[in-house]
Parts: sequence; C-alpha cells; structure tokens
Amino acid sequence: MSTTATTTHQTKWWSGGKSPFNLEYGKLMMWYFLMSDAFTFGAFLISYGSIRFSQNYWPNPSVVFNAFPGAGHANLPLAFVSIMTFILIMSSVTMVLAVHEGHQGNRKGVMKWLAWTILGGLAFLSCQAWEWHHLITGEHAVLVNGKIEEWGQNMSHNPWGAIVEGVTYKGHHISTPGPVAFGGYFFGITGFHGFHVFSGVIINSIMLLMAKKGVFDRKGHYLMVEKAGLYWHFVDLVWVFVFLCFYLI
Repeated sequence: MSTTATTTHQTKWWSGGKSPFNLEYGKLMMWYFLMSDAFTFGAFLISYGSIRFSQNYWPNPSVVFNAFPGAGHANLPLAFVSIMTFILIMSSVTMVLAVHEGHQGNRKGVMKWLAWTILGGLAFLSCQAWEWHHLITGEHAVLVNGKIEEWGQNMSHNPWGAIVEGVTYKGHHISTPGPVAFGGYFFGITGFHGFHVFSGVIINSIMLLMAKKGVFDRKGHYLMVEKAGLYWHFVDLVWVFVFLCFYLI
C-alpha cells in the first residue's frame, strides 16, 4: 500500500523586519478598551455640543466657575479648574516616571512615582468634590414667575440664565432660569470622568502593592505598570476635552 503524505501549507503574512503585530496581548486589549471608551466619551461630548449650540443662551463659564476655596466672593474665573488641570497633568508626568523606572527594573523608583500619581489623583478628586459641593449648595437669586428664589446648580435647576437688567437682590444680580440640560451634562460627563480617575487610583494602588510585594520582580518585567499608565494617560487626555467643552467654550 502506498501512503500519501499531506503537507499543510502555512501562509507567512509578514516577511519584513519587526512584525507590526508583535504586541503583548494585555497591552493590545488595553488599547481596544481605551478605543471603545474614547467612543463613549466622544458620543457624550458630541451630544453636549449639539445641545449647547442649539440653545439661544448658555451659561458663561467665566461666571459659573469663578469661585476659589477660601477666597469668599472674589471673582476668579477658571482659576480653580486650572489648578485641577495642572494637578492631573503633573500626575501624568509622575506616571511616565513610574513606567520608566519599571523599564529599568527599579522597584523603589516605581513605588515612589506611583505613590505620587495616586496622590495627584486623590487631589484632583478632592478638588472636584469641592467644586460640585459649591455648585450644588450655592445660593443664586433667580426670578421665577415674578418671584425671587435662591437656587443652586443641580440636575433640575440652573440659576445661570440671562441677567435681569436693573434689578438686584442682596447686592447681587438676579438672573432668569438657565437651560436645564447644562446641569445634566456637566454632572453626568464630569462625574463619568471622575469615576475613571477613581478607577485609575484603585488600579495604581494595586500596582503599588504588587510592586511592594515584589510581584513584578519575580515576573521579570513591569508590563502591568505600563498598561496602567496607558489608562491613566487616557484619563488625563479626556480631561483636556472636558475642560475645553465645559470651562472654555
């Protein structure tokens, strides 16, 4: 009897230099996640923009975001949110340094810069909590059906409408109710971003504990720190667009 040998032909898809597909699986999955998350944030911000520019009137960010902790009634437009932005950008720098130390195999360096990154994230969340509290509990005179009411900014009330000319209340201008959508979009999108920052703090805290216990040294690499860094940089990048849409435009 004759035996027929079957040869399986395998196609070689790449015959050049380093394969462009030579990427660690976990990092590839992180990129997929970040891409899908970018679509989510993009949809939220596009929706916000469509509503924002379809309205005849929209709150002026220089008026809405002019408070500063301990400054009383001083008019400091965007000063506080600028500090928030600086804190988040600096935390991205410390994350870069943590990843760099991981490439060098320096456990103490990774722990130090991860700790600073976590501290930056907590500082940003604390600033956001103060800003939300100030907006919600603030008392702004609003003319509603011929009566003056004092409103804070929330999901159903917006005190940042057009100014009523020639009328003051307790030495301050009186406004008409503003578009309700402002509060929903502001708290919804900044809250969603804040959740991402909080998640990043948790992830980096886990990385810090793993580094302290020598897990990465036993693995022989710090790839997990690098993947956590990708997530943190994405969160920082998204804040740039949130800052642009809500605080500058």
